[in-house]
Amino acid sequence: MNKILGKCWVLILNLFPLSFFSITGALGSYTVVEGVVGHPVTLPYTYSTNGGVHTACWGLGECMLFYCSKSLIWTNGYYVYYKRSSRYQLKGHISEGNLSLTIENAVQSDSGPYCCIVAIPGSFRFMTYSLEIKPDSFGEET
Repeated sequence: MNKILGKCWVLILNLFPLSFFSITGALGSYTVVEGVVGHPVTLPYTYSTNGGVHTACWGLGECMLFYCSKSLIWTNGYYVYYKRSSRYQLKGHISEGNLSLTIENAVQSDSGPYCCIVAIPGSFRFMTYSLEIKPDSFGEET
């Protein structure tokens, strides 16, 4: 039975591009992070570097198999080599596995799903967040 199922998945993956398959669509879970307009907000993510450092990315939208949709940041495990905007920062020690994404000066339109994918040989680690940016209820200027 497993051989038949394996062949079916190979057939499906050959018939459809990988971009059709959404990881979060299959798992259906998000970690919710809340932020306030005008303030920085951080989406936390760390991984163990015991097996070495790895290429990783952050993207807007749900996690897709093997890549970040609408890329915000790419790192080779040591430094950021692509950043869509200076508002997106990795402020932790990247080479120690801290890939927490900080969005500076959050705006309401930053709300929505975000995905972090770490390319570990033989597998991928991913985390999907739902970011909710709320108005500053105190009306304070930043």
